[in-house]
Amino acid sequence: MLDLLITHASLPDGRSNVSIAVQNGKITQISEGPISGAQARETVDAAGCLLSPPFVDPHFHMDATLSYGLPRVNESGTLLEGIALWGELKPLLTAEALIERALTYCDWAVARGLLAIRSHVDTSDASLLAVDALLEVKKRVAPYIDLQLVAFPQDGVLRTKDGVDNLKRALDKGVDVVGGIPHFERTMADGAASVKLLCEIAAERGLLVDMHCDESDDPLSRHIETLSFEAQRLGLQGRVSGSHCTSMHSMDNYYVSKLLPLIAESGVSVIANPLINITLQGRHDTYPKRRGMTRVPELMAAGVNVAFGNDCVMDPWYGMGSADLLEVAHMGLHVAQMTSQKGIRQCFEAVTTNAAKVMHLKGYGLEVGCDASFVLLQARDPAEAIRLRANRLKVWKKGVLLAETPEVATKLNTAGRPERVTFQIGKAGA
Repeated sequence: MLDLLITHASLPDGRSNVSIAVQNGKITQISEGPISGAQARETVDAAGCLLSPPFVDPHFHMDATLSYGLPRVNESGTLLEGIALWGELKPLLTAEALIERALTYCDWAVARGLLAIRSHVDTSDASLLAVDALLEVKKRVAPYIDLQLVAFPQDGVLRTKDGVDNLKRALDKGVDVVGGIPHFERTMADGAASVKLLCEIAAERGLLVDMHCDESDDPLSRHIETLSFEAQRLGLQGRVSGSHCTSMHSMDNYYVSKLLPLIAESGVSVIANPLINITLQGRHDTYPKRRGMTRVPELMAAGVNVAFGNDCVMDPWYGMGSADLLEVAHMGLHVAQMTSQKGIRQCFEAVTTNAAKVMHLKGYGLEVGCDASFVLLQARDPAEAIRLRANRLKVWKKGVLLAETPEVATKLNTAGRPERVTFQIGKAGA
């Protein structure tokens, strides 16, 4: 007797009328058509809807989420005012409030089928209050969200007093990934030195690296080059990510033609954050105004693994957002002009399989032996899912139903015009 049987599902790779058998939290069988003789304690008819592995956010700042307006609003909308505002907020933070906001966000995430998040956590404060708080959150949400933490020296690891020591203490406490922000160091030389130092720390400890890289409109901010070189020098291929890389949008094509093969050869993944990159960058431009997001199609064509992240939701940098990775993919395909059918599918992969590769998630995917973690979307294929920011009908984690939302339907009123039927997102549970 199976624990769960899903029938008549469409999959992101184009397969249709698929049946998936689940036992003990794992996928035990996948069949195009019915599974002969299969019996289950619960059977779900997907009715042709899209069954996807869960959404994955490879770049987020959970320590700041839902703090919008505290202690004030970012009036200029710039990255630098956001950093300054975060500096004003840090002395006012309490562990209790930070944990409560993070847990609320995790409920939002689960309801939207987002079951894996990589969050940067600021290590510039010697108290490491945010680190301790998010380690507690990680423990609490473990039954339903894979939360991976990055030691992130927001004020610059070399620029901050005891910055290196603070970061190492965070790693000793159990933070998973080494982070950095080279473009915020005092000089370009210090930025390059910080990349080298932080990659060496990761290599010594056997950890992954995720570096805020060149989040700037300055075409001469080229720390992604140093990061790619260090990944190769230290044998970190496949374990390093460069986040943002927005300066690449402003670089000349000749230099980029040299840079793209270096990134690909080094095995460095690139994480774009469409909602935030399009909002924070180009603020010093009049017209023409730069879009700000990195060169996603060119990176993908060069063989680089590219993922999309949320980055911020209702915090000092961004006053909007809702934990919806389909919203991120929707913005990404517009900004990158990836409107071909292939491009749209690639944007869906950027918030699912590509992002899972960044996080080195085990058991992720729709293959026999993978975890039975899925989101059932009210759409027929990835393009429709992104276009509609499709309703999440059901969300499972290792075969356990975590959240569900009633189907959205449209009916005709007496005047023969479409009548809207409203719905509410179901509450997530562990």
